[in-house]
Order: sequence, then C-alpha cells, then structure tokens
Amino acid sequence: MKTLLSITLLLAALPALAQDVGALTSETKKAVLPVLPKVVKAMQESVASKGAAGAIPVCKGLAPALIKEKRQETGWDIRRVSLKARNAERGAPDDWEVRQLADFNIRAAQGETPETLEKGEIVSLEGKPVFRYIKALPVVEVCLKCHGPLATLDADLKAELTKNYPQDQATGYARGQIRGGLTVKRPL
Repeated sequence: MKTLLSITLLLAALPALAQDVGALTSETKKAVLPVLPKVVKAMQESVASKGAAGAIPVCKGLAPALIKEKRQETGWDIRRVSLKARNAERGAPDDWEVRQLADFNIRAAQGETPETLEKGEIVSLEGKPVFRYIKALPVVEVCLKCHGPLATLDADLKAELTKNYPQDQATGYARGQIRGGLTVKRPL
C-alpha cells in the first residue's frame, strides 16, 4: 500500500517535471537578465571616472547587491560563477555549473557566439524538481581592465586585486572568452 501511494505521488508530480523548459527559460531570462546591462554600465562608468582599481567596489559590491535584489524579488538562488573565480567563496561553481561552463568554452572555441551561450533544464536536487539556468558571461572590453593578461595590469591595480581578492584566479582572459556565468536555481 505504501509503495502504491509513493507511485501515485510520483505520477502526480510528473506534470511539474514535464513543464516546458522553453517557457521556464524565457520566464527566467525575463526576470534575471536585466541585471547584466546594469552591471556592465556601472563598470564602464566607474572605470571611466575612477580607473580600473577604483572600479573594484562596483564588481565586489554593486554587482552582488543587484543580484541579491533579484534573489529577494524572485525567491530564486541567483549567482555569478566562474571556473577561475576571483572570489571563490561566492563564485565557485557546483558540479552542474562546472559542466555547463566547460561546455560553453568548447562551444565558443568551435565558433559559437559567446553572448548566445546558455543552458536551461529541469533537474532533481535533493529529490525535488528544480529548473537550472546558466547564461555565459563573455569577456567584453571593460572586463579586460581587471581580468586581462596579468602582464597588462598596472601595479596599482594588481595591489588592489591582491588586497581585495587574495586567492584571485580571474586574470589572463582575452576578449570573447567565457569569463563565467550567471546561474539560477528555481524551485518548481
């Protein structure tokens, strides 16, 4: 009897698992992606007015604050992650994110446009269905100021990066490479 009840409950949950991934992706993008241009604009303005070292507080403080606002607004787990994290405490990817970022790197190397790289799927986390979404964050010109080849970064910037991010791994990038991803875990 208990097994029959379990099977019945599982079958009742199947419609939630079968939700249209396309619709979930679209809704998620609409809710979350508007934060990205805000971060880029703030970085561009800060670099222009204060230089690269003076822009560190935008990346360290403003970007996480904007993402936190979206988390509070949606109730979803939203983060920026990278295979080469600047702040490993906040930006280290989980296994699913590692796979997606590695796939983005392969796809970009094969000629796909980095700005179009994304993945959405329904997965099971702790026995519950969750929609996972990740959007590639390619390196644009403003990113190179702090994330470009180490030899191109000035001494003041290197000192500030070391002070703010002692375990920094996020340098050595070229324009168009995948810097990381904006990732979402959305309970269903």
